Amino acid sequence: MAGGGDELKLLGAFASPFVIRVKLALSFKGLSFEDVEEDLGNKSELLLASNPAQKKVPVLIHNGKPVCDSQVIVQYIDEVFSGTGPSLLPADPSERVAARFWAAYIDDKLLASWLQAARGKTDEEKTEGMKQTLLAVETMEAAFKTCSKGKPFFGGDSVGYLDVTLGALVAWVHAGAALYGMRLFDDAKSPLLAAWVERFGALDAVKAVLPDVNRLVEFAKMKQAQAAAAATAQ
Repeated sequence: MAGGGDELKLLGAFASPFVIRVKLALSFKGLSFEDVEEDLGNKSELLLASNPAQKKVPVLIHNGKPVCDSQVIVQYIDEVFSGTGPSLLPADPSERVAARFWAAYIDDKLLASWLQAARGKTDEEKTEGMKQTLLAVETMEAAFKTCSKGKPFFGGDSVGYLDVTLGALVAWVHAGAALYGMRLFDDAKSPLLAAWVERFGALDAVKAVLPDVNRLVEFAKMKQAQAAAAATAQ
């Protein structure tokens, strides 16, 4: 129970950065919820009924009503539970618009290209994905400098919407370093974001919900093995 008679149920998958994003928002707001782990190879009737258009996690069910898409869910949590915990979206309209713009950039450019670099079917696809990832990291480094105004977080002195949005990748940043020996954000090319990763990851609200890095590494290896087996079978 979230408190005040609100019931929150999150349909998710532990490794999904989109699910992690929602868990971060709930954690910063201090909201309790039922964490329902979905088998994405055998999706539940509840998931299919709750998100018939996409059939994807995460889905937040609030008092029986589903909300879909991680960024929409985070904004919903911030609005509906405005009197609980810190505000995530800025109060200033122009800053709020900027936060939403950069949040979309994180998903559409940074995360998409990073996934291509990891999952590309050919070496060319992977190389192009990494090239675009590095360009996106450079852009986000500049965005952090602008948004934070010299303070610790995208939100300034405290965590905001962009911190939660990008924070969904923090555990995978560490897992990627363990898997490939390369960090998404490093001290040489993106020192502000590299420092932010450590600062954000040290927060109690973050540590409470981030998945174990070793578990992510084993999950990634399993997926790689499955992909290799499928490719061999073709």
